[in-house]
Amino acid sequence: MKTILWLASYPKSGNTWLRLFLFNYLFDPDIPAPINQAHRVGPGDATVALYRAAAKGRPFDPRDSKAALALRPRVIAAHAGTGAAVNFMKTHNANIDVAGTPLIPPALTRGALYVIRDPLDMAVSFAHHYKVSHEHVAEALGSSAHATTADDTVLQQYLGNWSKHVRSWERATGFPTRVIRYEDMTIDPHAAFAAALTFIGAPVDDTRLDKAIRFSRFDEASRQEAEHGFVEKPAGATRFFRSGKTGEGRETLPAPSIARIERDHEAVMRRHGYL
Repeated sequence: MKTILWLASYPKSGNTWLRLFLFNYLFDPDIPAPINQAHRVGPGDATVALYRAAAKGRPFDPRDSKAALALRPRVIAAHAGTGAAVNFMKTHNANIDVAGTPLIPPALTRGALYVIRDPLDMAVSFAHHYKVSHEHVAEALGSSAHATTADDTVLQQYLGNWSKHVRSWERATGFPTRVIRYEDMTIDPHAAFAAALTFIGAPVDDTRLDKAIRFSRFDEASRQEAEHGFVEKPAGATRFFRSGKTGEGRETLPAPSIARIERDHEAVMRRHGYL
């Protein structure tokens, strides 16, 4: 039952853009697909509603990480067993085991699309998104204990060290992974998204591809958020679709934060063309 195709990334790396592209390509609407229905492509693996359903009426506290981990195998198995040949699922988790529970079970996994972004740019976006300082993000990206905080709608997500997160996916065993650079999605979206479609086994139609790229552009998503809001925007954040620019990290981050990120993640940054 290897049906799950993970749409994976560290937060603020382009995961939502990938999902919106797939939404527009696979559903092929005549107008841009609503950003607030992106979950139709695949729910997030940290969505509290999935765990409440798996609890089958028993009390469930989303801030209880042990309870969430105990339910996770049931949640993932239910999603894998929908009857579809491919079941997309979004995740920001690293491909690791936590307290004996594999977050990404190979037995249920068909493959993964992993979006990577220059950690300097991602750090700026992360700081705005979670309302923390640049210095805090630079330190957190080097911590193996780095995790998001659970709330009433989203569970804790196990991010860890940025370099180890990347390696956990690109060196995954038991299923194939296709790594896509955010920067390539920006510079040559036709090639980047065509490669993603080929990986998932979808036929590539150039006219449909170009339309889906146009319908999922940053300015379109930003326009929809301004008009209707975005359900995935955390409380306190000003905007979810804030900038989307490349190269912003070197312009915005303080020099010590840039130095720390480059020192902590030199090998992975160099391998993916960020140094």
